[in-house]
Amino acid sequence: MNIFPSRILFVSWFLFVVSNNTSLVPGPSLYRPVNTSCPSYPLVRTASKSLSSNETSYVNGRDKITNPLLSDLLTRLNLSDFDVSKFLSNYTPKVALSFSGGGYRAMLNGAGTYMAMDSRTDGSEQPGHLGGLLQAATYLTGLSGGSWLIGSLVVNNFTTVQRLQSTIWDFRNSIFAPFGSSNVAENVKYYEDILQAVQAKSKAGFEVTLTDFWGRALSRQLIDDPNEGLAVSFSSILNMEAFMTKNMPFPIIVADGRAPNEVTISVNTTVFDINPYEFGSWSPDLFAFTSTTYLGTNLTGGMPTTSNHCVTGFDNAAFIMGTSSSLFNEFLLRINSSGSTSPTLETLGSILSALSTEEDDIAAYPNSFYNYSSMRKGNLSRILTLVDGGEDLENIPLDPVVQPARAVDVVFAIDSSADVNTWPNGTALVASYERSLNKIANGTTFPSIPDQQTIVNLGLNSRPTFFGCNATNFTSHVSPLIVYVPNHPMTFYSNITTFTFKYDNATRDNVIGNGYNVFTQGNSTEWASCVACAIIHREVERQGQVVTNQCQSCLNKYCWNGTLKSSTNTTFAPSIVFPNKQAVSAGSGGPNRTQTAIFMCFIALIASVLVLL
Repeated sequence: MNIFPSRILFVSWFLFVVSNNTSLVPGPSLYRPVNTSCPSYPLVRTASKSLSSNETSYVNGRDKITNPLLSDLLTRLNLSDFDVSKFLSNYTPKVALSFSGGGYRAMLNGAGTYMAMDSRTDGSEQPGHLGGLLQAATYLTGLSGGSWLIGSLVVNNFTTVQRLQSTIWDFRNSIFAPFGSSNVAENVKYYEDILQAVQAKSKAGFEVTLTDFWGRALSRQLIDDPNEGLAVSFSSILNMEAFMTKNMPFPIIVADGRAPNEVTISVNTTVFDINPYEFGSWSPDLFAFTSTTYLGTNLTGGMPTTSNHCVTGFDNAAFIMGTSSSLFNEFLLRINSSGSTSPTLETLGSILSALSTEEDDIAAYPNSFYNYSSMRKGNLSRILTLVDGGEDLENIPLDPVVQPARAVDVVFAIDSSADVNTWPNGTALVASYERSLNKIANGTTFPSIPDQQTIVNLGLNSRPTFFGCNATNFTSHVSPLIVYVPNHPMTFYSNITTFTFKYDNATRDNVIGNGYNVFTQGNSTEWASCVACAIIHREVERQGQVVTNQCQSCLNKYCWNGTLKSSTNTTFAPSIVFPNKQAVSAGSGGPNRTQTAIFMCFIALIASVLVLL
């Protein structure tokens, strides 16, 4: 059956409804930011070399909670010849968990690793399992698909993956036709609701783009709320019980800045750090933060342009997640480089190109840093333009947790990238390392990372690898130890294309299950003990302690030792590690014609609407 004409009819019908339905005149909308009086504290601060007082207070309080949890975890993971109580008596290691981008694949593979870390998961504290690492962590970072995971879990009051599987994560229909391709009436109503919300924001004087529509669509799939997340702000996390009691890691979402009239993103881009307290960047071309609660406020030189006139509600949680995954210009680049003569893709490329020219393929933020410092280029425009956090190739959100001010000891970097045959090959790590060699790094350091061919040839993308094992190799600030955990087919072929928008429940659950086994290495007790060694390693080095035989064995096995093997390897086609547990293969490859057509219609629809707003 040729479905593409039906999609065109659907879009045509929807646009007819939009143009003739007076009920869509925007009235009050929970998505629209609202005016309010301004707080007594300054709305903008220079990043300097310190954290905000709020984050400092949170982390200090969090240390008191994680210290005994780390004691329980390290003891359970069977560290040999090591006095855990003595080690933790005067120090609490700071653990960060970072989840890469990669669409639903990254979200679901990340969800599996998250389940493996979560003590609330049934059986996760048995020998060989790693439950409790989540509860003992200080920071939680995500970008793009990883931001969907972190955002969905955190915004729903730090819930569990199992609960989201049973209540909200229903991906059986595409996000672009959530009621199924044949249920046109319900899908039209779905788009009407999205349009009405975005129109209300536009009528309130805020620039809207494709990302507003994208965020509203994501909200329905990720946020368990009667109003589908319309009024759920990212800063509302501050009022959630798990956050107020400091019983969750400090969450951070990452996005990239995109200069006007650019499509590609370079390693020198401004990386934005978005947390419940602050929005801003450590990058030297901005190097400032503003209040997340009051995002959208028109500021000049750090002060409200209109006295005591501030805005709240701009930081809609799904809009933040949509910003971090705003990869429409990346889709355009892929189309342009594909050489495809498909009429569908050519038409989609033309639409996306027009949107890019009009700067509608980004997320638009009123620039809170306008004229804050004349020395920094991030302060020169009234609008900040943000895109997917992985478009500078730093597809693992490591920038926030390598900042010296955060003093992180170890980062567990979950990589679900699609570098080679839709498996990761370390490109994200290479990009972060290359950034550290440039002025844009602004005092941060990063472990040496070999080239991608070496990573593949040595099998470093087929198992966990430690980078930065020897602190004496750093000439200035010592980076956290990076524990690289790449997606790999342990029990299931989870290399599903980023542009797959539909997962049946079996595939969803199999990708999650594979992620669990990726992080536990099939529930290996040896690997579990090595995770414990990674957690204590930096402080053991600082104290000048002798590394135990057990931990030295782990370092010998998992640390990259500097070996290079850069010969070209054109194939990477891993096999299932545990074939007895293998489920049905999900396969790889590109999005099918049906999904491409639906995506095209979504873009065409929004492009048409943006012309009218």
